[in-house]
Amino acid sequence: MGTAPAEYGERVPERKNTFSSWRRRLAQRAVHAGWAWVQRTGSVTAENPGRFRFGALGTGTRLAFPLGTVFGEPWIHLGSHCIVGEQVTLTAGLMPDLDLGPDPILRLGDGVVLGRGSHVIADTTVTIGSDCYFGPYVYVTSTNHSYDDPHEPIGKQWPRMEPVRIGSGCWIGTGAVILPGARIGRNVVVAAGAVVRGVVPDHSVVAGAPARVVRSWDPVTGWQPPLRTPAPVPIPDGVTPEQLLALAELGEDTVNALAEPAPKSES
Repeated sequence: MGTAPAEYGERVPERKNTFSSWRRRLAQRAVHAGWAWVQRTGSVTAENPGRFRFGALGTGTRLAFPLGTVFGEPWIHLGSHCIVGEQVTLTAGLMPDLDLGPDPILRLGDGVVLGRGSHVIADTTVTIGSDCYFGPYVYVTSTNHSYDDPHEPIGKQWPRMEPVRIGSGCWIGTGAVILPGARIGRNVVVAAGAVVRGVVPDHSVVAGAPARVVRSWDPVTGWQPPLRTPAPVPIPDGVTPEQLLALAELGEDTVNALAEPAPKSES
């Protein structure tokens, strides 16, 4: 007689191949360790530039591996302590192997961060000031297609080129597009997905497509419209990591009590 069928809903336990599971874990660790080694080895720095010959590559600057498209590097000047994320494209000129003259075409200041998958296309001059932070997939270009001739394919018409300048201290949100001729001031916030062209004043926030100023700072009245949340309070000087960890373990009521100002004593 055959074996009685299992009760409805009862699962027959599967046999585990311990050896196969151990090999899979070992292979996974090897793959992750190997990829981390490839990333470290393939990154580009001033000490280890590989095949790239940038016009300038500052101390502490690193281009993460894998890189995006990079050409015209003799006309690309990168400042110190910049972070260029994975798959970031940096190009100077319309195509490789062109002589672009004595001056740099694409220039990054010190401390610039370009997020993963961003593109900076400099067919004419593109300048990014120091301490600018780009989210992922930002697109900056100094070239736009022209469509003057209605009978010629747009891709075959000679493009229009205008210099781009981004002032120091800016934050450029994820997926923003900076078009030819854009001149962005200092400490400007460009919202995610914004499409920017023309002049953007210092200390402003722009959003939308096309981007427009939605908030700006006035020396007399401050931010207009006013900010909806209070400014973050920086960690005081001299606070140690151990003190921060101890503070994190306190309850909310205790933290609120410590934050209240001490009552003034009567004289």
